[in-house]
Amino acid sequence: MTVRRLDPVLVDRIAAGEVIERPAAAVKELVENAIDAGARSIAVTIQGGGRELIRVVDDGAGMTPEDLELAVDRHATSKLPDGDLFAIDTLGFRGEALPSIGSVARLSIATRRRDAGQGSGLVVEAGEKGVVRPVAAAPGTRIEVSDLFIFTPARLKFLKSDRAEAQAVSEMLRRLAIAHPEIRFSLEGEHISAFDWPAEPIGEEGLLRRLGRALGRDFPENALRIEAEREGIRISGFAGLPTFHRGTSAGVHLSVNGRPVRDKLLLSAVRGAYADVVPSDRHPVLFLDIGCDPRSVDVNVHPAKSEVRFRDPALVRGLVVSGLKAALAAAGHRATTTGGARTLDAFRAVLSMGGGSGATIPRPSFPEAPGWSAPAPLPTGAPQSGFSDFAAPSADARAHLAEPSADALDRPLGAARAQVHETYIVAQTREGVVIVDQHAAHERLVYERLKAERARNGIARQPLLLPEVVELDPVNADRLIAAGSELESLGLVLESFGPGAVLVREAPSQLAGGNLQRLVRDVADALAEHGTAGSLERRLDHVLATMACHNSVRAGRRMRPEEMDALLREMEITPNSGQCNHGRPTYVELKLSDIERLFGRR
Repeated sequence: MTVRRLDPVLVDRIAAGEVIERPAAAVKELVENAIDAGARSIAVTIQGGGRELIRVVDDGAGMTPEDLELAVDRHATSKLPDGDLFAIDTLGFRGEALPSIGSVARLSIATRRRDAGQGSGLVVEAGEKGVVRPVAAAPGTRIEVSDLFIFTPARLKFLKSDRAEAQAVSEMLRRLAIAHPEIRFSLEGEHISAFDWPAEPIGEEGLLRRLGRALGRDFPENALRIEAEREGIRISGFAGLPTFHRGTSAGVHLSVNGRPVRDKLLLSAVRGAYADVVPSDRHPVLFLDIGCDPRSVDVNVHPAKSEVRFRDPALVRGLVVSGLKAALAAAGHRATTTGGARTLDAFRAVLSMGGGSGATIPRPSFPEAPGWSAPAPLPTGAPQSGFSDFAAPSADARAHLAEPSADALDRPLGAARAQVHETYIVAQTREGVVIVDQHAAHERLVYERLKAERARNGIARQPLLLPEVVELDPVNADRLIAAGSELESLGLVLESFGPGAVLVREAPSQLAGGNLQRLVRDVADALAEHGTAGSLERRLDHVLATMACHNSVRAGRRMRPEEMDALLREMEITPNSGQCNHGRPTYVELKLSDIERLFGRR
């Protein structure tokens, strides 16, 4: 077979296969061009999931007739004035988007500069460029793409349903809108939830307001400010509290110099920062922008420009991890405000079902009846008629007998008033009620204590008067002996004691008196689960979390009032105490106003 040059239109269609693989990619290229043109308002309309119509209207700089004619030629761009690919400070730069779209669809462009008396229009169909003509146009650019992939029908077979393609367009536009809160974005079309987000003022307040629109109205009050800088690399944004997590990574939004990315290095850094506080099957919610010199990052390493390559990836990863961890530690005992809302919703569900009887009972209304007055309170200590035969509740109410300290009610977690079902501590604050899971809370406290002790001067060990033999299967025994030096740094000293057995010589002082048989078996399971992947520190933390679980206050243990108060006070000063080692919340807070609303008092 002889070698021949391909037809220019065929070349464009091949290029379009890399750049425009689906409607969302076409919308992304057009919106990025609008942002680069300085637009402050971008409106997107789609039909048929973007296959039938894509319309992007912006109020950017617009183009002259000469620029418009060149813009639809391959590799023609205004964004590389000096041809330096290592100093790219725009979202687009390849000059491939418009010609690629025009080769596989019908492309219509109308544009006008602000200082021009009239606009210019151009139509491209199947790669054939029309003549630039004068048209009536508002300042900015209006681009319509109809019948996408009509000239490459094989590509249509690989597209998903109209709904799936429309959702992909919506998700892509939301990511761009988050990265550029100073621009108004709107989206209309079928199979999507339309939105119109106004431009926000530049700064933290504007960004947080845009994040509230994109990530949910609960995000702003459950977000932490992230700000860190090192050696010319700066990260900024907002990250959700550890207990504000979701089932997928769709809530993780990252950008580099304003360019939304789904970069493996950055996603790994986020997972590493949250690994200690979020369940392994859950994902945090956040937005981070990494700002740096354009020469420090290569954005030309992926056809869709969704991944980047940093000159010093270790520096960037370390900065992201340390910045997130510092903010999470500074948050202390904070837990999400949505925990109380979920608790109240559960109460309402029970009430609406008649206390679980299965029959739906209409919820009562509470009219403002004139002349109504509250019944007179019973004398102190007098039993109420009809309740004398009820069984005593599974609760320890002794805490209310001790008068709380003067400032206890003003503390974040309040004063302990009761222990319910020997598992949950009920505390009172000035503004409501706090319910604490005593085991989950103490587990986190022990874990943080062990980590701090290890970082300071190593975990204190206590030799056993009578070393304890633990029988295991040979594989687990060998795994423990192989990790002997790591375990010794954590205060657990083991020796081989024949096939399938280990001898415990020393144990961490914090765990003295615990069930060592169960501890050693669980540590073996933790090592098997974690394997050899990941850093040594993460592996050690995994084992420490297992150890902490064994020395925590167990559910079912009755606590004295002073013990409950001591637990609350320690939670208030301990980092990450708002969630246990498994990522579950350690407490929920119910505001008095919400409780009153639940009972119809408001």
